[in-house]
Amino acid sequence: MISKNKKQSSPSRKSQHGPRFNSITRGRLVFAVITLTMGVFIIRLFYIEVIRHNYYQQAAYSDQLKEYQIPDSRGMIEASNGNQIVPLVLNQTLYTLFADPAFIKDPGSDAAAVARIIGGSTSNYASLMSVEDSQYEVLANKLSTNQSNQINNLNLVGIGTRPVQYRTYPDGTLASQLLGFVNNAGKGQYGIEQALNSTLSGTPGQVKAITDAQGIPLVGNKNNVQTPPVNGKNVVLTINLSIQQQLETLLQAGLKKVNSPSGSAVVMDPNTGNIVAMANYPTYDPTNYESQTDSSVFQNAAVDSPLEPGSIMKTLTVSAGLDLGAITSPAETFDDPGSYSIDGSTISDIAQDSGVDKGTISVTSILVNSLNTGATWMLMQMGGGQINQQARTNWYNYMVNHYHLGSATGIQQGYEAAGYVPSPNIGPALDLTYANTAFGQAVTLTPLQMAAAVSAILNGGTYYNPNLVQSIQNPNTGKTTTQSPTIWKKNIVKPAVGAELAQIMESVVNTNYYIYQMPKPAAGYIIGGKTGTAQIAQPGGGYSSTNFNGTFIGFVGVNKPQYVIMVEVNTPHIPENSIDTYAGAGAAAPIFGKIANMLISNGNVTN
Repeated sequence: MISKNKKQSSPSRKSQHGPRFNSITRGRLVFAVITLTMGVFIIRLFYIEVIRHNYYQQAAYSDQLKEYQIPDSRGMIEASNGNQIVPLVLNQTLYTLFADPAFIKDPGSDAAAVARIIGGSTSNYASLMSVEDSQYEVLANKLSTNQSNQINNLNLVGIGTRPVQYRTYPDGTLASQLLGFVNNAGKGQYGIEQALNSTLSGTPGQVKAITDAQGIPLVGNKNNVQTPPVNGKNVVLTINLSIQQQLETLLQAGLKKVNSPSGSAVVMDPNTGNIVAMANYPTYDPTNYESQTDSSVFQNAAVDSPLEPGSIMKTLTVSAGLDLGAITSPAETFDDPGSYSIDGSTISDIAQDSGVDKGTISVTSILVNSLNTGATWMLMQMGGGQINQQARTNWYNYMVNHYHLGSATGIQQGYEAAGYVPSPNIGPALDLTYANTAFGQAVTLTPLQMAAAVSAILNGGTYYNPNLVQSIQNPNTGKTTTQSPTIWKKNIVKPAVGAELAQIMESVVNTNYYIYQMPKPAAGYIIGGKTGTAQIAQPGGGYSSTNFNGTFIGFVGVNKPQYVIMVEVNTPHIPENSIDTYAGAGAAAPIFGKIANMLISNGNVTN
């Protein structure tokens, strides 16, 4: 019997469509992942390229952007030499060696190559070349042009040189303290260089450039920026170079003769306030200032080192008395008691102790014989016949408000000192203190202040601010500005007082020129002056009984004072066989005499 065919079972759906379904699913999944990934990249690219474009551009520039300075030229300093204006200070181009550590691949090898040319420490150079997060490290300063060329010829990536201007002083030590110097940071120190640093300094130019991988600027890049440098202004001084040179020679020789370690001299035009010459000793060469171990040699002592002036102060005391009317004339007399007892102390003169000059003394003789008792008497006259509040106040007023003591003059010098004038109202033994100030103790001033004050009296009462600048020239515009005399105050004394003081000072020299070791004043010229011998204050109080400073203030001219000369000699040791062993007469006066006669011999003193 034939059985019925059974209906064959069909494959399940799963078995029929499984492989195709899995393939499609995987494909769709991969497509979705790719699409999503591409979307993320596109969004990220859009974020970077569009939204954050400026940020990343600046970040790229910060890696490629390099800044370079274009050096400016510091202004020259010049002075007159005859009819010519000649430079006292010039600029010399040397080179700074630098490294950009970001570009240096082998610091050890590069450092060794550099050391072979300029010497120095290889390890130190390598250390500087390896500084992280730095684009500029100075390896050495003041390389010569030859050294700079040798290093650049090595073509060391990340190492280069740039020109830097340094000051050079072709006349060596001439006027060194007056000029000052410029340090390695390009800043003026001391003297004119410091006082007029902002005038002499220029402004460096700047280049901002996009560079390639080796640090070489890409020419034509729109992001490159260049700012040109602005050069400093040139300054012409009032000093006469011929007089300056001779003044320094005479000062040094005079100090050597009396075994003095230091001293200063100032030559001033009393009718303008202009400084004709100013010298100090010892001195130094500003070009090689780094070789100096004693920084005090940089100081312009004529301007920044106040001292108790001694009896040259009597020129100011007598002028105040005459101007007040407390003293009627240079011929007025007083009965010199030989000494005064003030606040428990005695004021007297060595000459009077030996029985000389006691009795009736004229005002002129007070200065001719340099009598401290006479100076004390003049102060008394300012108080109606005694030292009191009125006398102290009057004398203080003249010292501070007429003679400009106790304040800087404003001359173009670094570190100018103001000096010290005691208060007339506060302090112990005020009457004794003020008696001392009348003959130049217990008060301090600089040689410049003394020259300026006496100049103001002698010219008839106009105090000109002491000045060292004749003109300033701007090389960027070609404009020259001439410095006119500037007046601090007029009528500090009556014109007649200036004539009377000149008469008194002439009498001092005419009487004592032999003692001062100077020739008799030549016919047709007027020479006047006053000596000062000042005790030196001791750190613990009191005064030295063995060491003194010598000073001299004087003038030379034809019809009127044309030059005022101030000389300071510190702690001279005058030979015992000298005509006069006092510091003022035996040390400072001879130097003054030689300076005055030098000016006459040169033809500088004219009608």
